[in-house]
Amino acid sequence: MKFGLHVSIAGGIDKAPLRAYKLGCECFQIFSRSPRGGDPPPIERDIFDNFLNQCSIYGINNWYVHAPYFVNLASEDENIGNSSINIISEELQRAKILNAKYTIIHLGSSKRLNKYAGIKKTAERLKQIFDQSKNPSGLLLENSAGQGASIGATFEELATIIDYIKNPEVGICLDTAHLFAAGYDIRSKHKLDSVINQFSKIVGMEKLKLLHGNDSKINLGGKKDRHEHIGEGKIGINGFRAIVNHPLLSKLNLIAETPIDKADDDILNLKKLRSLSV
Repeated sequence: MKFGLHVSIAGGIDKAPLRAYKLGCECFQIFSRSPRGGDPPPIERDIFDNFLNQCSIYGINNWYVHAPYFVNLASEDENIGNSSINIISEELQRAKILNAKYTIIHLGSSKRLNKYAGIKKTAERLKQIFDQSKNPSGLLLENSAGQGASIGATFEELATIIDYIKNPEVGICLDTAHLFAAGYDIRSKHKLDSVINQFSKIVGMEKLKLLHGNDSKINLGGKKDRHEHIGEGKIGINGFRAIVNHPLLSKLNLIAETPIDKADDDILNLKKLRSLSV
């Protein structure tokens, strides 16, 4: 398993690889644009060349693009839905330019629709994205913590969307904090085995492409998205020891999105994850 972090693109996308290297990353994740909105800056040829050159210099082979959090494919509002389609389509193309391994998205929330209708809207819009995109990067659906009317908290919901799209370029990114908050207990090897067995039967292990490794401030089944430092939350150090060493997860990359309360928190969380590997 290789470990990395979400890193800043302040000053330009091509500044991210050096930041990742200095933090001790073997892989990394970025936004390709401001997550707060606005038009994305173009990825000029010199930026692209420098980005790839820096990745090569620092020996980093895998990086990921995370779509902005404000997209909502499940929205009942057609304007929001169409805007989300356009933004994700742009992100898939930008990730392709950057040779990113995958683009990761949150699916959104169906506040005024019942859950079934929200899932259906999400699946239809995702299919539209791939039907209209030209040679996009691969796409990963991230599981949610189950807060409110959010889509994708259960393996069954994720499987329904995957089955509807029927595209080999679409997979899953499992966030450990979201998983735990949604009610999947991963605090020991035995319990993790059970969750992985469920995922395998319902979605299929071949669809699991990436882990977001975050401890949880929220109790099991608390249905809130609150990340904590590795080993300091409700999942605990034994849970992460099981995750890092599980044979069915060992070939995946893990990106930590843990809080930054002090300047060296990212470095400490990566070191803690590596120390658990046996």
